[in-house]
Amino acid sequence: MNEAPNDGKVLSVTTDAGTFKRIPIRTRVVMPGDDLDAFVTEYAGEVVEPGDTLFVTEKIVAITQGRSYTLDEIEPRSLARLLSKYVVKTPYGIGLGMPETMEMALRECGTPRILFAAAVSAVTKLFGRRGDFYRIAGDKARAIDGPTDGTIPPYDRAVVLGPTEPDAVAARLKELLGTPAAVAVVDINDIGGNILGSTLDKAGEQQLVRILSDNPLGQGRQSTPMGIIRPA
Repeated sequence: MNEAPNDGKVLSVTTDAGTFKRIPIRTRVVMPGDDLDAFVTEYAGEVVEPGDTLFVTEKIVAITQGRSYTLDEIEPRSLARLLSKYVVKTPYGIGLGMPETMEMALRECGTPRILFAAAVSAVTKLFGRRGDFYRIAGDKARAIDGPTDGTIPPYDRAVVLGPTEPDAVAARLKELLGTPAAVAVVDINDIGGNILGSTLDKAGEQQLVRILSDNPLGQGRQSTPMGIIRPA
């Protein structure tokens, strides 16, 4: 296995728990209709070792669950068009800052919850507080992934929702690998991260976020939707 970091990233990181390698696993592009178990087995089955943690991006889990929608499949309502105008755009991703992603947030989370999150966020921003929208809207809204310039086709014209039952997915993949390695489904980007599901305890998940805090898989066309954390 080629233990090399993605461009612009470093292979190892040191935390309070020690030094760890974050080894990206390069794959082909996962497509709707692919079987996640077969995909993970093909690319990670022979490289995961006892003591490793396999981390899998939420995006490939969701795609294999049929939770990817092309832009022309989504018809945003007027409310989605309005609310998306007030989302702060960042260089790290579109978030809910386009009508199509906001429409999917309304469908996923429910209109009342999104409206409440937007109202609270509008007030707290006046006092310099950030992040309340996603704290209230929840993980389903936070995990929605819209297209950006660096997104690999065909997902540069698609919206991908968060995965369903990520804890169960992690447990199934751990059993599939057949090694004493932990598995986590992660939502990591250049401004933060969340563990959506894992076979770790809470302390282990918090440690994992620290290990992955610089987003070693990258944000664009690296084609590395999985990686291994291994004690250095």
